[in-house]
Amino acid sequence: MGGARKLAGSFVVPGPCGVAVRDRLGHLTPRDEMVLRAVGAHQGRLASRDLKARCADGLGHGADTWAVRKRDLTKESSSRIAGAITKATHDQWALARRCQAAHIQTLEAGIRTLRHRLSLPVGEKGTKRAAGGYRSRGEWFRKSRRLAALEARHAAVVADRQAGRVRVVRGGRRLLNTRHHLAEAWLTEDRWRERWEAERWFIAADGESGKRFGNETIRVTPDGEVSIKLPAPLAHLANAGHGRYVLTTRIGFAHRGQEWADRIAANRAVAYRIHLDTGRGRWYLTASWQRPAVQTMTLSAARARGVIGVDTNADHFAAYRLDRHGNPVGGPRRFFFDLSGTAGHRDAQLRHALTRLIHWAVRVGVAAIGIEDLDFTTEKTREKHGRRKRFRQLISGIPTGKLKARLVSMAAEQGLSIVAVDPAYTSRWGAQHWQKPLATPRRTMSRHDAAGIAIGRRALGHPIRRRTAPPPHDRSDRAGHRTAQAGPGTRGREGTRPPTTDRPPGGPSPSGTRKREPSASNTVRDAPSTQQWVQDSLTHTG
Repeated sequence: MGGARKLAGSFVVPGPCGVAVRDRLGHLTPRDEMVLRAVGAHQGRLASRDLKARCADGLGHGADTWAVRKRDLTKESSSRIAGAITKATHDQWALARRCQAAHIQTLEAGIRTLRHRLSLPVGEKGTKRAAGGYRSRGEWFRKSRRLAALEARHAAVVADRQAGRVRVVRGGRRLLNTRHHLAEAWLTEDRWRERWEAERWFIAADGESGKRFGNETIRVTPDGEVSIKLPAPLAHLANAGHGRYVLTTRIGFAHRGQEWADRIAANRAVAYRIHLDTGRGRWYLTASWQRPAVQTMTLSAARARGVIGVDTNADHFAAYRLDRHGNPVGGPRRFFFDLSGTAGHRDAQLRHALTRLIHWAVRVGVAAIGIEDLDFTTEKTREKHGRRKRFRQLISGIPTGKLKARLVSMAAEQGLSIVAVDPAYTSRWGAQHWQKPLATPRRTMSRHDAAGIAIGRRALGHPIRRRTAPPPHDRSDRAGHRTAQAGPGTRGREGTRPPTTDRPPGGPSPSGTRKREPSASNTVRDAPSTQQWVQDSLTHTG
């Protein structure tokens, strides 16, 4: 494999740094809903105006312009609400800049591929590492037009980035485009308008350590009482002192409730957000807070008890357990999920599959899960894969970003570490070195199962390939098979295996009796199979 690219080193993925829990605001009175809608619409207008001002500042933004914007917002709300709005605006602008940079990289990748293929003669075959020329003159002409379109688009995006311009839609660009396809979305104009307005509302507040219950704007007491500090123009709607409105409902977080109660009892910062799910007609309150930095487990500690290698696919996780020496233990495990349907259904399927994977990892006693550090950003362009539309849809459907975030946060709760490895050649080398040797009449090994072994071995720091067996003319009980694994520090690991008995080769048996030679006429010569050394982990079913 002289042409193989250099592999990146494995590393332990840092754990989560924040927590978010949600509870429903049930049994709200009509007045409660009226106040929440009024607050959300008023602060949403302020957030839209502030985002417009921030985008107009572009690269010229500084502390002075931020102070001016915050003072203008404070007049129509409060200092804390103004701070929350400006912080959300800065985060949204920064996210738009990162998306803009990723879009430029995607365009550049497509332009490079098109230029390369257009430079080749028509009909020239490609290789495993580079695509060939186009099939016909007509396809060559159409791709030349697409190259011109991508170059023009790239120049426009680069000019916007250099000037500090971004394209941001409060409420979401996808929902905005749905306005032109109401029939396909099964929405009426009124229903779309209600959803659009709800997405543009702003009812959120950052926490403040040292303040009462960790938040002055949206306050939640230990017994579940929720109150909101109303903005100045809506102060006449208050039903409590100091311009506050107390909701009639009570909440109690079922998940992490004790952790949340401990934080507010110590007056530590907790951020809150209230939003309306228009599809269900329900109001929800989300609480979030930061966690202290947790010391990440070292790579050697993560490898100490073995790992579980996981190969990510479009409809399942293929997992295999390996001991610390890199030996496969037991059989392959597959955790299926269905990524069709709504976003909520896809997210639930992914969480359910990860939950089963993590529970299995805890049950077998490993300390880490090895997974590929996947990123299909530049791998799903039609310029690279051409007519392979189904393949592009396949890799586009794998939720790599959400998968990593979910797996890291869920594994941290069970004390497991995530080891990310370079994904190069794991499927190819896994199938080459592990698929056939592990296949038995009772065990079906797929290419994905073998890739799970390759990922696990790379996470452990071992090479993917198995140890080389002796030459065929020397494959006998005298030398023994050399396919079993041994620790890197074991002496004689490259030598032949020892005999199966305690006596030296050719010496008398421990019982002192002599074995009778089998008769060649009526006995099947299977005696050497009792002397053959077999790798224990390949037959272990633990």
